[in-house]
Amino acid sequence: MQALARVPIRLRLTLVFALVMATVLSAVGLFLYFRLGTALDGTIDQSLRSRADDVVALIRREGAGLTEGGENRLAAQGESFAQVLEADGSVVDSTAPLGDRPLLTKAEASSAARETITVEERRVPGVEEPVRVLAPPVETEGQKLVVVVGASLEPRADALESLLTQMLFGGPLALILSSLAAFGLASAALRPVESMRREAEAVSPAEPGRRLPIPPARDEVARLGETLNEMLGRLESAFAREQRFVSDASHELRTPLAALRTELELALRRERSRGELREALRSAAEESDRLSQLAEDLLVLARSQGGELPVRRERLPAAELLAGVRERYARRVAEAGRSLELQVDERLELSVDRLRAEQALGNLVENALRHGRGRILLQARRRNGQVELHVRDEGPGFEADFIARAFEPFTRGDPGRVGPGAGLGLAIVDVIARAHGGAAHAANRDGGADAWLALPDQRR
Repeated sequence: MQALARVPIRLRLTLVFALVMATVLSAVGLFLYFRLGTALDGTIDQSLRSRADDVVALIRREGAGLTEGGENRLAAQGESFAQVLEADGSVVDSTAPLGDRPLLTKAEASSAARETITVEERRVPGVEEPVRVLAPPVETEGQKLVVVVGASLEPRADALESLLTQMLFGGPLALILSSLAAFGLASAALRPVESMRREAEAVSPAEPGRRLPIPPARDEVARLGETLNEMLGRLESAFAREQRFVSDASHELRTPLAALRTELELALRRERSRGELREALRSAAEESDRLSQLAEDLLVLARSQGGELPVRRERLPAAELLAGVRERYARRVAEAGRSLELQVDERLELSVDRLRAEQALGNLVENALRHGRGRILLQARRRNGQVELHVRDEGPGFEADFIARAFEPFTRGDPGRVGPGAGLGLAIVDVIARAHGGAAHAANRDGGADAWLALPDQRR
């Protein structure tokens, strides 16, 4: 089986076709052989019955003898012959070359005196091939006789042998020709596949947009080519996204690293006072925190793209989750002179990963602190079979063209909304929402921006 798997597919198709064709030709040959034998047997039997009727009519009209004055009154035709026997098997008369030798045994003659019998493959003097014998009873002048007629099976054997010779010669020839035709058809059918293979071999990231040739026929091969071209398009898009991701990540990492290096170089360039060193270290620590947060965000995005973002669900009240987020940002909200309010049904429960959900809501609150104004509202509600966790502010809202791409990595709004972030906050929100089987959304409401997570409602 393994050896057959290494054979080229066109040869395998040809071998299978040849095997099936050989089976069909053999079956047809056997059918024709036995059908012709049956037809020849029928012809011989019909001839014997006709000849027996002639002999019976002759006996009833002119007596039991088949010869008169040394001449046959019923001439033999070809290798046919006739004989008249008594019920005990003794010969009354016969055509040449039978003579006085009975064609039937005493038992067979006794049976034939009662009813017609047929004897197969009987040897007769003067006839090389076996013969078939038909023996009907006849009664004349109060005497029970048996008429025996026979015919040689040589013509039947010759006809079957001729047919067998023709099949043994024509069958292999037909099998060879049909197998060659099958190989040609398989090669023609696989030619588009080979063309696609050569083109696929030349596809590389250096030549984006290259596609496989599609055959004109709307068959399985054409559909395969279309599917592969669609796959190539998806791979190109994914590759382009990866390139943009790496480029944007490199750019975002370069900025804090450069700032950190500058702070350290300035601190080491000359003698500094204790206060100046403390300020330099504080600035370096901030850049390190920024690098740490950026690395964590990049790790979350990388895991999500590999389908490995871990989610450990637990049942908890929505009010408890939102209260934890408010407590976490209470100081910063107060320092900004703004307020952070909750609007939640105390009976509403969630099935979420607490840390991931807090991270997503924290990113939305962070976004509202950086780019929004006025009151920040944390809201949890049940709507259309989902649980929605909203973060709203009273700022200028999102730019219209930004909403459609708000949750893509490294995406930022207009310069008026650009802050110190790397453009990963909303992307992390979307990743966490999808890991929970939901989605993230953004919109402009009357008097501000609204961003929320829509999660499946998994009530007990």
